[in-house]
Amino acid sequence: MADEKTTVVETPEIDAASREYVYENRRYVGMKETIWYVVYDMCQSFNIDSFNDRFVTSILQIDLDYQTFVSVFNGFWDVINDIFTAAIVEKTRTRWGKFKPYLVGLGIPGTLGTCFYWLMPMLFKGKGARDMGKFLTYFLLAVVREGAGTFRAISKTGMLATITPHPVDRTRLITMAEFFSGLLGEKLPQQILTVIIDLIGNKVINLSYTSTFMFMGNFTAIVSGVASLIFCVMTRERVLQSVETPSVMQSLKSVVNNKPILLLTLSETLSNFSVGGSINDYYIDVLNFASMTMVAGIPGAIINPFSFSLVPWFRRRFSTKTLYLLGTKSQPLLDIPVFLVGMIGGKHNGIYKKVLPMFFVMAIKEAIYMVFWGVRRVIPSEMYNESMDYCEWKNGYRTEAMTSVARDLTKKLASIANSALSLQLKKFIGYDISSYTRGEAQTDNTKFGLFAMATIIPTVTGLLGIIPILFYDLSGEKRERMYAELLARREEDAKIAMSGDKEAIERLAKEQLAVAEHNKGR
Repeated sequence: MADEKTTVVETPEIDAASREYVYENRRYVGMKETIWYVVYDMCQSFNIDSFNDRFVTSILQIDLDYQTFVSVFNGFWDVINDIFTAAIVEKTRTRWGKFKPYLVGLGIPGTLGTCFYWLMPMLFKGKGARDMGKFLTYFLLAVVREGAGTFRAISKTGMLATITPHPVDRTRLITMAEFFSGLLGEKLPQQILTVIIDLIGNKVINLSYTSTFMFMGNFTAIVSGVASLIFCVMTRERVLQSVETPSVMQSLKSVVNNKPILLLTLSETLSNFSVGGSINDYYIDVLNFASMTMVAGIPGAIINPFSFSLVPWFRRRFSTKTLYLLGTKSQPLLDIPVFLVGMIGGKHNGIYKKVLPMFFVMAIKEAIYMVFWGVRRVIPSEMYNESMDYCEWKNGYRTEAMTSVARDLTKKLASIANSALSLQLKKFIGYDISSYTRGEAQTDNTKFGLFAMATIIPTVTGLLGIIPILFYDLSGEKRERMYAELLARREEDAKIAMSGDKEAIERLAKEQLAVAEHNKGR
């Protein structure tokens, strides 16, 4: 065994048959698992998280300076725990898989932690914005949830990348999940809460904001938590991991030499330097019409389902990087004309303060944006999963956990600065955190600031994210060759791994290292 040499044979040019094999309509994931995959995808948005800032600021009423401290501290804690969490997950090899144990094991504790979070206003009723007991509880809960959330986030990303070894099957799952999630109302809780907020604000119903947020937060946490746990228990990983677990240095090296993931990460990082505010703040505090999100989105909602049928058409006519830009940058670019139209009439009397004209402006924007919604929901996920396959092709092993962390690391560093700046910008424009529950309006200067923070400011500060993606090249012949070689290699590796032959498995480990050496320059 010591003198045994591994020979790597050059792969011949890909012929028509190979191309057909790469894109054959082969399915690994059955109907039952597909249905639960769709349900699981819906659960990721079955919440009221879009109102989280409003909850912390106006319902729980944590001081803005305290929020800034928690945001910065938790951001750095997120960066630190990402690294050792990824190392732990990367080394995991169990009979249930690499990622499944964490998703199942943390399902119930995660749901209970979320429920406690939404119940905090009841536990600290009557406490001031600078009450230390309330602040420390909020702070500690944020730290614990962040630590557990890192395990779940890394494992979720890895699980969805390994649920099927075939790119067509994977794209089918992503497309179906995104289509049915939108069609069946994954954001229904947010829409219901939006309507209730308007009804309370206009004194149509006699409910308190606090009890409404607590009920909706707990209801969605329990429903999504139970459904997610069912999917995680029943699904399985189908892409085999390498026999030998990669070292931390190998994992880090695999990230550095993975050009596709480096470009995606850089693009997302630069985009995350976008500083702004919540569109919900603008709708609630300026227009006094939280339901604008839903009403102005009606034309777009009609277009939404058809946008997924356009994905194959876009795929045939545009490159991957063009589709990525169309999907991810169309909304911020559309915010530029929204801001310009809203400013007609000036800073203090602009039409951005008027519900009816802004309804038409927002409806047109959403309708145009929804044309590219299917592309936005499918292509970035597809590109990330392809970059994981690229890692396996080039290095001979997969590093989903470390790659996920590295991808998120720089984004999170940017987000720390972004979150702190956004909160301080909100303070700079004179935002009153208690006016909402008192039923009082913000000042004119604050209203203009909220409008700018929801439109032009994030657009201008986030456009640099376009540049890195212009150099993305995992497409065409290169992509074809990668999948032709991967599919053949996986089939052979699976036979060896299932044989139980220890010598053959040792040879397989050596061959995986030889593959990494052979593909260094690719």
